[in-house]
Amino acid sequence: MEKNFILAGFGGQGILLAGTVLANAFMLDDKKVTWYPCYGAEMRGGTVNCEVVVSDTEVSSVHKKDCDYALVLNQQSFDRFVNNVKSGGTVIANSTLVAETKPREDIHYVFAPMGELANDLGTSKVTNIISLGVLASVADIISKNALKLAVEKVLGSKKKELLPLNLKALEVGSELVANV
Repeated sequence: MEKNFILAGFGGQGILLAGTVLANAFMLDDKKVTWYPCYGAEMRGGTVNCEVVVSDTEVSSVHKKDCDYALVLNQQSFDRFVNNVKSGGTVIANSTLVAETKPREDIHYVFAPMGELANDLGTSKVTNIISLGVLASVADIISKNALKLAVEKVLGSKKKELLPLNLKALEVGSELVANV
């Protein structure tokens, strides 16, 4: 089993952090994994994406042409990556910033108001973690417990005060799919 994920948004949405958490969660589940970041010269506002490839055996390559899952947090990322999803794959989109359109009939779509839910928690900065909860529910390839442990590991002692909010965001995202 080998699966490829693209996570994308604009700078400041925490895409690279989300990719790091996802990669760590896969490692905690004893999977082989690669994480490949891609970002423009701009720090905030420019496009940012990362790829995570997971496998039971050694990962065949880092940069894949197509993906099984695209997790997109803004319209520009949706427009850019919807055609990179393999037939039968899934796009998970933040409907707070992405129009609910379905330009292809051969892939699955999950639109969820992740940004709105993050704002309900008090800050848009946890949209990325909510999106990981949604991904975990949709992809059924990563355990929610491994994601929780990965959030704890990645935030570490330096950002310990942010841990309760991020764990709540993960829970909100995990529960969201049943209601969408």
